Amino acid sequence: MTFPAIFTAVIFVLAYVIIATERLHRTVVALAGGMLLILAGILSQEEAFSAIDFNVILLLVGMMVIANIMSETGVFQWIAVQSVNAGRGRPLLIMAMLCLVTAGASAILDNVTIVVLIAPITLFIASALHVSPTPFLVAEIMSSNIGGAATIIGDPPNILVASAANLDFLTFAGNMLPITLLCLGTLIGILALRIRREIDPAPVVSRLDASGLITDRRLLRQSLVVMGLVLVGFIFHGMLGLEPATIAMAGASLLLIITRRDPFEHLREVEWTTLFFFIGLFIMVAAMVKTGVIAAIAGAVLNITKGNLRLTANLLLWFSALFSGIVDNIPYTATLIPLVQQLGKAMPAGPLWWALIMGADFGGNLTLVGASANLVVATVAQRAGYPISFKRYLSYSVASTLAVLLLSTLYLWLRYLL
Repeated sequence: MTFPAIFTAVIFVLAYVIIATERLHRTVVALAGGMLLILAGILSQEEAFSAIDFNVILLLVGMMVIANIMSETGVFQWIAVQSVNAGRGRPLLIMAMLCLVTAGASAILDNVTIVVLIAPITLFIASALHVSPTPFLVAEIMSSNIGGAATIIGDPPNILVASAANLDFLTFAGNMLPITLLCLGTLIGILALRIRREIDPAPVVSRLDASGLITDRRLLRQSLVVMGLVLVGFIFHGMLGLEPATIAMAGASLLLIITRRDPFEHLREVEWTTLFFFIGLFIMVAAMVKTGVIAAIAGAVLNITKGNLRLTANLLLWFSALFSGIVDNIPYTATLIPLVQQLGKAMPAGPLWWALIMGADFGGNLTLVGASANLVVATVAQRAGYPISFKRYLSYSVASTLAVLLLSTLYLWLRYLL
């Protein structure tokens, strides 16, 4: 390897280690790594800035604005309470309902936003049930990551892969929705068996009043109309000749106009640290591609698998799941995308993309640091006095994640590799 390749690899690995150990904020590390590679002359400014995928950045901005405005209506809390009432006060049934709500909402809106809204109401529900909220919160974490795998907009890794592989909304959903539903059912079943030992399954709570939770019905109607239009736009964006980012930004703009909301207020709530984290990652990964590091790794993988598509796809699925369980699945996915593109020159890339998505999304459930939603819920729980330890989380996650990955392996084999 040349000196630029070695230098780039060292900077990238160092940045990854710092991100994984949380010595510095991941956004600071990613931006610093990207800027260092520019200053060292590995990338020119033009190369670095052209590497930033603004389809990903603006899609996230648009959906974050829409989700933030919708959150002011109280609709997500209303849905959560209705789930409790539908569960007739039975903890296991309530857990299943909350899992379904979390997964469904995470498929159409950013899953971090969903868990931020549902976690506080879950704390209230657990208090009313006189049980620990930890099993319910862990179930919601895992459901959000599985549900988020169903669509392009459900989880940031999906947005990254869909943009790189040029996958439209319907193609993505058509491939991922079946396995998502199977995995969600499996997850609920395994968690119900695990949680049954910790809680009394008898009804212990009366019907909750949801009448006052919808705080702004007019805003809710406006938000639902715009969200519906955005989803229709995603479905037909190929026919319209528009990128998903354009549709999301158009929807956000329309919602800001018809609601006459203060743009400063809602743009302030956008997760800018996440977006700038993406920008730094895009630059570092571009340097890895330019210097030949990615090509060298792809060559090593092909040597191991001897160019066998089945072996390569399964290796990618399980390696992605394991690695995404150790570190946040966003930087992992950004790193692996050019590797899959390189491998796609020697074999069909389609199965590899689906293996990467399933591994990154489902593997994010393995540990408490595997995905952004995990850390967000853990923070909410700790502030409420119910800390979720790394070991406690593993007691719930290992069996269910292993079952989901085995199911994914079978799905990958039957649908793409026979």
